[in-house]
Amino acid sequence: MRITEDRNLSHSSDTANGDKPVKAKKKTASESAASEALLAIILSSLEDDKAEDVVTIDLAGKSEMADQMIVCSGRSSRQVSAISEKLADRIKQETGYISKLEGKGPGDWVLVDAGDVIVHVFRPEVREFYQLEKMWQAGVPGSSDPTSLT
Repeated sequence: MRITEDRNLSHSSDTANGDKPVKAKKKTASESAASEALLAIILSSLEDDKAEDVVTIDLAGKSEMADQMIVCSGRSSRQVSAISEKLADRIKQETGYISKLEGKGPGDWVLVDAGDVIVHVFRPEVREFYQLEKMWQAGVPGSSDPTSLT
């Protein structure tokens, strides 16, 4: 299986023929299946590397940047870096896709861009400070109910 980087992003200001907004291309069944397979690879890797408090957030209909976002924690800067490096290696081995890593040096918060799935790996203190999950909660803005995550 090979995951492609083509996400067909569009913005409301983009127009075709100068008058109609360009709509994002709908995913085919095979693209959706590839996205689900990628999600399974990532979750398996995170479990193998002992990532803690793994939360999966469905971004479908909320953002065009990815289909899923995963937020998890490592116990230390060293574990955060190791989890993200091993994840990127596993994605490359199993799909051929080269993930982009940001923030690996300090090891407080590493973002792994795997195309259809974005993974944030935090040290617990940093995760608590930014509370990234709350930004993507469904329901009333400002709600702190963790059960409202989609």
